[in-house]
Formats: sequence, structure tokens, C-alpha cells
Amino acid sequence: MNKYYELLDRIVACGKMQTNKKGSIRYLLNEQLTLTPADLLDIFEGHGIARKKLRNELELFMNGERNVERYRECGITWWDYCGGILVNSYPTYFEKLPPLIAKINKEKRNSKNYVLFLGETGAESNQAPCLSLVQFQIERGELVVSAYQRSSDANLGLPADIYHLYLISRHIDMPLKSITLTLANVHIYDNNVEATGKLLRGEEGVKFGLNV
Repeated sequence: MNKYYELLDRIVACGKMQTNKKGSIRYLLNEQLTLTPADLLDIFEGHGIARKKLRNELELFMNGERNVERYRECGITWWDYCGGILVNSYPTYFEKLPPLIAKINKEKRNSKNYVLFLGETGAESNQAPCLSLVQFQIERGELVVSAYQRSSDANLGLPADIYHLYLISRHIDMPLKSITLTLANVHIYDNNVEATGKLLRGEEGVKFGLNV
């Protein structure tokens, strides 16, 4: 089992129950997932990820594209429920990422923490980002990425976030040492528990429902 599947297994086996406006969930609090390049390869080879769509999505995010129709043109339909415009979601904050990456590549300062904040409070929102902070540090010439997530859908959102963080690290001109995610609340929706079990048993063609 890769580290991501181990986390899914813990949620199913040990998760507490909670009901919110989106439905019932099994959840764990303050989980941490540290992934080396080998761990990432293990996840990407063993788990179906919509790589092309996620690459296109990240590019649109970094261009600050807020029109949902532009995402739909790339085959990305999971933002349709937000209406025509992504007001305060990932594009609003990820458009700050290209100049931050350029600064990291220019300076490469071991003593500096480079930080991207997402989801500021008090702003108009139709979908606040679940990813709240990404920090880039340099340790002996290697890149260390740390991310904090206020909320994480373990079936759909988490694999996408892991892949996005990996793609972001590819834009930085140094080898990746690790990506660590701190998951304040990581959960599986009750309607996806059975499918999660099938996934962990190695069944193919498993689909998860989007809860919004």
C-alpha cells in the first residue's frame, strides 16, 4: 500500500463520524503526509489521476482564469457547480504563483521561507480553497514543499492537490526532496466509503461522487 492508500485505510477503519450540509463523513484530524519523490511515483503509478486535466487546470489557475467555461473547454467539469465565475477560489491566489516561483529561482535563499497564502478571510467567495498555504524552503540545494489544508476530500481533492504540488515543484530549478501535507480535516464522504473499499482491494474502474 502506498502512503495515500494507507491514509484512506485509516480513515475507513478509524475515522469519526460527522454530518454537515454536504452529507455524512468519516474524518481524521491533523493528519500529516510526507512524500518523497519515490512515494509520489508510487502513488502516481498505482492510482488513476486525470493528469492532463490537472495540468491544464493548474495552468489556468496560474493564469488567474476565473471563467468556469474555460475549464469546461479543457474537459474539466468539476467546477460547474460554482456558476460562471470562480470568484475567490484557486485562480485568485495561484495567479501570484508565477512571480513567486521566479523569485525562488532567482534567489534560491536557504534562509528564506517562500510562502503562498490562499483563501484570505473576508473576501467574496463562491468556493474557498481547501488548500490554505504552500511554503517552499531550500535545504542543502533541495526543495522542501510544505502545505496546509483546512479541509481535504480524501477521494477526489487530495490526489489532485498532491499532483498539483508535484507539478508546481517541477517549475522550481532544484531537485525535490519532499512534499509534506498537513491535513487539518481529511475525510471520506459516506456515499464514497464502499467505493473506497473497492479501490483498496484493487478493483478497477472505481468512481467517486462529488459532494458540494
